[in-house]
Amino acid sequence: MTSTTDSAGNVKLADDVTTHNTAQPEQPRMTRDRPFGWLLVISGLIGWLASGALVLEKLEVLKNPAYQTACDINPWISCGQVMQTWQSSVFGFPNMFIGIVAFAVIVTVGMALLSGARFARWYWAGLQTGVTLGFAFVVWLWSQALYSIHILCPLCMTVWAVMIPMVVWVTARNITHGIIKVPAGAGRIISDSGWIITALLYTAVMASIFFAFIQVFIGTSGF
Repeated sequence: MTSTTDSAGNVKLADDVTTHNTAQPEQPRMTRDRPFGWLLVISGLIGWLASGALVLEKLEVLKNPAYQTACDINPWISCGQVMQTWQSSVFGFPNMFIGIVAFAVIVTVGMALLSGARFARWYWAGLQTGVTLGFAFVVWLWSQALYSIHILCPLCMTVWAVMIPMVVWVTARNITHGIIKVPAGAGRIISDSGWIITALLYTAVMASIFFAFIQVFIGTSGF
């Protein structure tokens, strides 16, 4: 083992210099704490506001069943009609109350990261579980809206929209930081392709809406 001497007279082992020069590549930008924190804050806040608006509209509907919500546009786009279905209260209470609590947690985690907080491995595993279950629930609601109810709720769709980048980047962040164990090569591809995956999911959602409501788009619905 050889040694070198720097300008201050400190001795450095050659192995130390080699280790410094072969440092691990940087993490993808969106998996670092600050960008990731901002993603959680922005997406969580949008989801929270949409859920809050749905709560206010639901309260008005409960007070007056004839109330027209702000997004009652036509027979195919109507928050009020969706609120009348059993799918809007799967657990015995309006689904939007889940969003009020869940998105508040997301915003809190994002703000904590921006302030320099560090969380234990179990906390990240819990966040992954919560976001994944939330995404699965949203996918189910989306399928019900398209293929069972046949009505779109714009505020609900806002919640769908923010869940997509949220689940993609929480998963990418947890893969990058070793919370989710995958082969290194696969993990790097997923982390580097987060926005591509997000764009593909958005494309799939838009395509599913188009084909589910194709009679409206081509003008054969009679509306």
